[in-house]
Amino acid sequence: MTATVSQLRTRWLGRLPYAEAWDLQRAFHEGKVEGRTADNYLLLLEHPPVFTIGRNGDAGNLLVPQQVAADRGAEVFHVDRGGDITFHGPGQLVGYPIVELDDPKQIVPFVRKLEEVLIRTVNELGADAWREDGYTGVWTERGKVAAIGVRVSRRVSMHGFALNLDTDMSYFEMMNPCGIEDRPVTNLSDLVGRKVSLEEAVEVVERHFGEVFGYSNAETQHAAFVRGQGRPKAFEVDRLLEAGTFSPERRTHEPVLLNGRLPGEPARPDWMKVKARLDGDYLELKKMMRGLELNTVCEEANCPNIYECWGMGTATLMILGDKCTRACSFCNVDTGKPTEFDVFEPFRAAEAIKKMNLKHAVITSVNRDDLDDGGAGIFAHTITESRRQSPGTEIEVLIPDFKGDREALQTVMDASPEVLNHNTETVIRLQRDIRTSANYGRSLALLWRAKQMRPDGLTKSGLIVGMGETREEVLGTLADMRAVGIDIITIGQYLRPTARHRPIHRYVHPDEFAEYKAYGQGLGIPHVESGPLVRSSYHAKESREAVPVSIKAK
Repeated sequence: MTATVSQLRTRWLGRLPYAEAWDLQRAFHEGKVEGRTADNYLLLLEHPPVFTIGRNGDAGNLLVPQQVAADRGAEVFHVDRGGDITFHGPGQLVGYPIVELDDPKQIVPFVRKLEEVLIRTVNELGADAWREDGYTGVWTERGKVAAIGVRVSRRVSMHGFALNLDTDMSYFEMMNPCGIEDRPVTNLSDLVGRKVSLEEAVEVVERHFGEVFGYSNAETQHAAFVRGQGRPKAFEVDRLLEAGTFSPERRTHEPVLLNGRLPGEPARPDWMKVKARLDGDYLELKKMMRGLELNTVCEEANCPNIYECWGMGTATLMILGDKCTRACSFCNVDTGKPTEFDVFEPFRAAEAIKKMNLKHAVITSVNRDDLDDGGAGIFAHTITESRRQSPGTEIEVLIPDFKGDREALQTVMDASPEVLNHNTETVIRLQRDIRTSANYGRSLALLWRAKQMRPDGLTKSGLIVGMGETREEVLGTLADMRAVGIDIITIGQYLRPTARHRPIHRYVHPDEFAEYKAYGQGLGIPHVESGPLVRSSYHAKESREAVPVSIKAK
């Protein structure tokens, strides 16, 4: 199957810190100009408080010292767009169109189209709005309600617009908005006399953007609208957390299975049945792991491939303990307060890699949000010590998101792993329903950052299917992954670890896995490992070797 081209892909990303969103823009922009994607993108999101100053802006228009802004929780960035200073924060809809202009010199008409999108949006939501001669943005009887600042490089736009819905106006008193000293700013909610939610505004902006820019077939995916952004919702992972699913000491009951299934679950098909092979190699490896006091994700995650992989003498080591600071409804690792990390663990992990005589070792961890660096230093130490003891071994690390901390990621990348793996896990719509703390945009930005830090290394990410996603959502996710330049993607079937975890929504047929592989390869993804029993570390060595040498050398 060949990949089809979509005119526009629209993504509501939820709340994302500015630095990560800026890098995510760069990732999609790079993908567009370098030909990884033919698609245009509209990224919609909300930021924590931040002031941004354009390349020709006057820093003096920030009327308070940066420390005062920081004390209010606001960052300050000097950015590469046009315009002067602006503010982004909760209650404001930000849009970043990453689109190719027919004529890169026609930036003003492009800005006028953005203004038209916002004018139509404000009008539909109940207020009059217009342009004003000599000014950029959208104006109302109470002042400016939307700001615009863009950059066009190699025919492709970046940055975009900000529409005030229900924003804290006190931040605007700390600056001359857009460098204008004598004109007020306002919120749409104040204009219409009711709270206008982000969820409501996103739907209207998307529709008018398509109309004004002439996109009739936009492919749209939304992250969850959480509290304060839209209609109240309950998320399954929160229910499971409350029920003690991830913490043995809090468990109050065990769901009843009928023929091994939860209510509504499909029967397990023949292609998902795996025979246990407790041969000598498997038992010997298990004995070694216990002797070295090491954990493996193979055991913690109840991986169906454990007998095959361990029988071949390979395993994925899990460092930083066996207690995770987060909860994911698909994962069997316990959630709780971790113990102090073991400074000798990197030496034992390296010893295990040496004893197994691995050509390609995979090292992963639990999330350690309790540590300042998220455990990045232990990752780096484990890589370094493994290389010292096994100089010929390639190292793949499967890392958490480090809460978006660039320095933590840099610590890992400075240790030069051959493969940097970070799992996206699921489609954007299901992220919050399945994980207590995760962000689709953060994951994509992390993977792009890793490639910038070590261009000669490979990046990798994994998806689990059968949790409620649609085929179209998976295809759109693959397109996003290709656009930001991920080299290796794994796709496998969700298997419920226990009766307490998220029910299996469906068993994906092998033909559909084959379709995902063909689609991803048609997009230009260097390697896609897709199948019912595939896991993130499954055939890791073979996946690494399957990537063309020309890709590895970049």
